Amino acid sequence: MIKISSLINILKKNNSNFLTGVPDSVLKELSIYLQKKSKKNHVIATNEGSAISIAIGHYLSTKRIPSVYMQNSGLSNALNPLISIAHPKVYSIPLVLIIGWRGSPRVKDEPQHNVKGKITEKILKLLNIKYTIIRTNKDLIKFNNQIKDAKKNKSIVACLIEQGTLEKNNKKIKKKDFYKVDKENFFKTLLETLDNKSKIISSTGYNSREIMHIRKKYQLKKSKDFYMVGGMGHTSSVALGYSLSTNKKTICVDGDGSFLMHLGSIKTAGTFANKNFKYILLNNNTHDSVGGQSTYAKDINFEKLSKSLGFKKFYSIKDNQNLKKNLKQFLSGNSLNFLEVKVTNSKIKNLPRPKNLINIKNQFMK
Repeated sequence: MIKISSLINILKKNNSNFLTGVPDSVLKELSIYLQKKSKKNHVIATNEGSAISIAIGHYLSTKRIPSVYMQNSGLSNALNPLISIAHPKVYSIPLVLIIGWRGSPRVKDEPQHNVKGKITEKILKLLNIKYTIIRTNKDLIKFNNQIKDAKKNKSIVACLIEQGTLEKNNKKIKKKDFYKVDKENFFKTLLETLDNKSKIISSTGYNSREIMHIRKKYQLKKSKDFYMVGGMGHTSSVALGYSLSTNKKTICVDGDGSFLMHLGSIKTAGTFANKNFKYILLNNNTHDSVGGQSTYAKDINFEKLSKSLGFKKFYSIKDNQNLKKNLKQFLSGNSLNFLEVKVTNSKIKNLPRPKNLINIKNQFMK
């Protein structure tokens, strides 16, 4: 195992003291360090492309090489600014990429992670980005040399870190409950309230896994689900696309991190969605499934925002009182509705993951 302090020391030696990125469970120890030690020189971005862009701006201001962390699934989000701005044949901006390698061939993982894991190295090679797979302290020495070359040549360098590589820190991020609505109770009530024809499209992270778990636990069979096991930030777009070609009530269950990742998608929904599209935002101000880092969503007035983006009515659930009544009012409203539910962090342990994804798709499409 590699101590997080050893990786941080490599960055400090190269005067790479500014970090930005999107939280990842593989890099949880890095997030813990940054939250405890480096608040002034750390920005949690809404998506990986934005993180790359923030880093580019930092370099233009300071001439110091910044570091960007992300899960390898987010590498696709980062490609545009990496290629069209930072690339050596464009503006030649030196960057250090710290990439959590989900789906590494050496690690058993979920289908959506395995697909991206197998091509992660190929993507870096295609971009001509030199990289090191960090597994030992010798690999850190190699990575250090690559960073020095990147600074000299004004190029991009990366490291790949697999699940379990970073030594666990006893000091964990304490997940703070900002709000009161119990998520399990909310999902149970939602599934009990929906009719058989309704469709749920739920975001990646805990939301989809919780819905699947609660359906099984309470034997709730009304409505059908499509679980977004990947594609964070794209839940509302998938739900919009589905809703436009059907009269069936389409419920988009999204999280605050997913909402913010591709915020423009909500404007598209607000412009083009029909009345059968119902948007539910579960806001806990937290990247719950990857370590508990803040999304800073608690600062947003979602009523004003949603109405400015085209939603006709805004609903809010702030406590566990009258849940069914409030949900029925939201779901039966004859307009384009937006619901913010101020939920606690997940309290369900050992959540299952969706399996047999093709079968889930086929059942949803019936």
